[in-house]
Amino acid sequence: MLFLLPRRRWPLTVLAAAFVLAGCSFSNPLAPMPKAVYQSERFQSDETFSRLFDGSVEDTCEAARRTLLSQGYIINTTSTGQITGIKRFQPNGEDHVEINFTVVCVPDGKGAAVSTAYVSAQQDRYVIKRSANSASVGVGAIGSISVPLSSSQDSLVKVASETIPAGEFYDRFFTLMQKMLKEQISDKG
Repeated sequence: MLFLLPRRRWPLTVLAAAFVLAGCSFSNPLAPMPKAVYQSERFQSDETFSRLFDGSVEDTCEAARRTLLSQGYIINTTSTGQITGIKRFQPNGEDHVEINFTVVCVPDGKGAAVSTAYVSAQQDRYVIKRSANSASVGVGAIGSISVPLSSSQDSLVKVASETIPAGEFYDRFFTLMQKMLKEQISDKG
């Protein structure tokens, strides 16, 4: 059975239905948009990611290398003025975490006796993804049959990646680096 409206009410009914459908398919235009990630970048002159050291670029980067090595980091690359290292953690049976450290040393001031070390650490988190294996067996008269096997294949899948923002983390690194630099310079002299 069809429901019929008088002819003059059709435009109003169609218009009302359109508004109802539009309200269901669109979000509230007055609701605030979520803040974009780049808007939280401060670009302030604090020293979270950098410190000034009383040493040459070579001595400062060597102190950074020794600091990372003393904490169990594997050094990936060492070039003039740059060190990268990585350390892996497994907080539980399903998660795997990696911290990638990058240190860049640049001369600061005259005579290259003072250097600035810029440091950034990135934390990547992985989880284990399991996929079951199955085998197909071809039987001449019937066709092929898929038989599930009891084995599975595990692989790590990256689920998160971020630059570590914690100032205390970098403070501890710079404090140990300063100690390493002092020991290194006193050994030379």
